[in-house]
Amino acid sequence: MENRIGKSYVARKALFAKGLKDGRLTVQEIEEALPAGTLTAAERWLLYYSLRAAQVEIIDEVTGQVDHGFMAEAPPQAPSNH
Repeated sequence: MENRIGKSYVARKALFAKGLKDGRLTVQEIEEALPAGTLTAAERWLLYYSLRAAQVEIIDEVTGQVDHGFMAEAPPQAPSNH
């Protein structure tokens, strides 16, 4: 178990370093470094959230689309009259 946690930590640290240096990461780079089963769903969500918060663009290499997370899918809200 400790070995799995250690590898995950090292992989996340390397991803952050590369992302901060280059300003971008691909979904494929992230998934290759941290394959399914490496992180829980919550940990994976937090990783993507933290990368976005650090202004690292997450790009799908196949489609070229930038992953903006859940905010990109939120419908525009009308201004309130309070």
